[in-house]
Amino acid sequence: MNVQQTPAPLAALSSLLLLAACSLAPAPSVPEPVAELPDSFEGGEESGAYEAREWWTTFQDPALNTVIDSVLAANFDLAEAVARVQQARAQAGIARASLLPAIQASANVSDTDNPSNAGFGQQFREIAGDRLPGFEFPERLGIETWSLGVDFAYELDFWGRARNDSRAAGQEYLASESDYHAARIGVLSETITTYFEIADLRRREALARETIDVLLEREQLAETRYDRGLVTSFELYQVRQELRNTQAALPQLESQLVNAEGRLAVLVGGFREKLDAILPDSLAPLPSSDPVSAGVPADLLVQRPDVRSAGLRLEAARFTIGARRAEMLPSLSFSGTIGVQSADADGLFNVDQWFRNLLGNLTAPIFRGGRIRNNIAVAHARFGQAAAAYGRTVVTAVHEVEAALAALGNEGRRHEFLESQREEALASVELQSRRYAAGVGGYVDYLDAVRALLNVESTLAGARRDLALARLAVHRSLGGDWTVPPEELEGARMVPAAESEGQADTPTGGTDR
Repeated sequence: MNVQQTPAPLAALSSLLLLAACSLAPAPSVPEPVAELPDSFEGGEESGAYEAREWWTTFQDPALNTVIDSVLAANFDLAEAVARVQQARAQAGIARASLLPAIQASANVSDTDNPSNAGFGQQFREIAGDRLPGFEFPERLGIETWSLGVDFAYELDFWGRARNDSRAAGQEYLASESDYHAARIGVLSETITTYFEIADLRRREALARETIDVLLEREQLAETRYDRGLVTSFELYQVRQELRNTQAALPQLESQLVNAEGRLAVLVGGFREKLDAILPDSLAPLPSSDPVSAGVPADLLVQRPDVRSAGLRLEAARFTIGARRAEMLPSLSFSGTIGVQSADADGLFNVDQWFRNLLGNLTAPIFRGGRIRNNIAVAHARFGQAAAAYGRTVVTAVHEVEAALAALGNEGRRHEFLESQREEALASVELQSRRYAAGVGGYVDYLDAVRALLNVESTLAGARRDLALARLAVHRSLGGDWTVPPEELEGARMVPAAESEGQADTPTGGTDR
């Protein structure tokens, strides 16, 4: 029995290809801080899983919920972020297309008309002139050719270049989704911040007007008492000075309020009329000083969108290294055309007129002036940059959570102190009111007690805002899915999990070129 032997050069080449394809360079390591995360947050009081979904409902403010729903539906920044995700998704699709054959249809009509005394016609005259006596050559030669065909081209991705480029694009797409979630959290944070700023400014403006009324009455009494010689001019001056300071602060509060309402209108995606329709005159959010269950630092790797985005871009850089190293090795591609060809259009429907052109191409880099080697160096440098950015993002995230937890606890204690001070001021007003009604106390003492209460109320309004913003800072530092993802991001992933989580196909061997 005859056994056909594989040619030695072909067998050697096959063995070399198989060896190189199975040899993967070790993947670059992740930054040290990621592997050395602490077991818990410094200052974290609550253990348990972190609950992020619609956390602002703890403020028990329907108006705030309505504003947030309006922002999610019409915010310009979020619409722009969604468009960026769609762009990255399309780019990932383009990268994946290189893994598949390129097929296209072609239709050609060729009509040539040349003089017979030049080119092929002249050569034919010289060769056949003596052999065809009496044959009269035409003055011109015309050839018409009709063809229909299907062209195809495919590069065998043996080394994983296209596959790694596709995976890198897929990771960039997933990173863009994380960027969108980060933008979403940023917009919601700005919305909540501005809402509480408006509530605080409105409250302080109302308290300032009440204080001005009290001080005007207090000024009149001081003038009367001064005219009677019961008080010195210094006391009258103090009352007037406080009145002027309060009156001077009121225009600033009004300007700040107009500015804050304008910023919230931009977040809602409209003009002030749209904001007035959803924002009531009275805002009464109830900030809570209860601790937040922060979980463990390791949760931030998938919970915080900026950390997740940095990690995905690190993976994309790793896959890019594999793609650039694959360019060092030979590439095998196939191309061809299959179709029908005829001298007239009617002949295109005759299957016997079929033709084919097939081509196999094996190319290997020999000299490119160091371009491949430098491309690999660029890929490694970009990986180093991505690794440093990832490590910095992780470390920053942990410190931000710890700082936010500490601030929330401190703002809670400050709020409690001011609440007790307000209770004392209320008790003082009630006491002075009873003393004045009983005729054992003066009306001036009552007005002074009311003025002190209004000052405490103004300080307490700012403390409530600061407490709410401290809770916001905790949730923002912890990340998570604050809302249900929009429909634009609920489609199927462009990159299969097996590819997005796999190791880079980074072949070794070959010569740097």
